[in-house]
Amino acid sequence: MDKYLPKEKFILDACCGGRMMWFNKKHPNCLYVDKRTLNDSHPTHNVLPDRVMDFRNMDLPDESFKLVVFDPPHIRRSEDNKGHIARDYGVLSTTQWKSDIKQGFDECWRVLKNYGVLIFKWSSVEIKLKDVLNVINKKPLFGHKTRQHKNMISSTHWFCFMKIPDKGN
Repeated sequence: MDKYLPKEKFILDACCGGRMMWFNKKHPNCLYVDKRTLNDSHPTHNVLPDRVMDFRNMDLPDESFKLVVFDPPHIRRSEDNKGHIARDYGVLSTTQWKSDIKQGFDECWRVLKNYGVLIFKWSSVEIKLKDVLNVINKKPLFGHKTRQHKNMISSTHWFCFMKIPDKGN
């Protein structure tokens, strides 16, 4: 696939999945990307990206998006896992999850314009937030960390990063 990008596409969802966080699942300014397609799931969770590509190696031009959304898979399983969670939401490799997250974040950063914003969502189902932030090795501007309660199985966290040139962040 070539790197052609229509100029009205200035938002990137780097692993769109079923577009569950979107209020408008067909936002005209967003390019929805995922390495999977899934059109036989329940009607509210089909995975139908505009372009099929892996978030670790996106065939997109450098510095081409003002906003990037990065919501990678949060669980580790073998690639051959056929359970419904793995099928609907994707999985990280049990052995390579650190490099996968690092490569994915770096790719999102590469396609983000200077002074652009990257929104990162993480659910600490299996991997602790501090471990993921250590792998990313960038400091968020702000975010929302849900506290773990004894009756909660997982917590969802949201972070905002901005690509400020020459600041080393």
